Amino acid sequence: MKELIEIIAKALVENPDEVHVNEVRGEQSIILELKVAPADMGKVIGKQGRIAKAIRTVIKAAAIKEDKKVVVEIIDSKS
Repeated sequence: MKELIEIIAKALVENPDEVHVNEVRGEQSIILELKVAPADMGKVIGKQGRIAKAIRTVIKAAAIKEDKKVVVEIIDSKS
């Protein structure tokens, strides 16, 4: 799933070199932190969060297939 979110994000942004995905495993879920350049935040989130919601939907579908709970957080790389 980490690779999947990375591929999707790199296709959307102007600075694919600044796309990083950090995986944090908890007891009951996995948190995927998607870091992008501040200038690319709008491209990844989209109008009214539509692109972010679509990314989360795709990742959630992949997670269900593997019987896991995944949360996707989008943060800029300067954080």
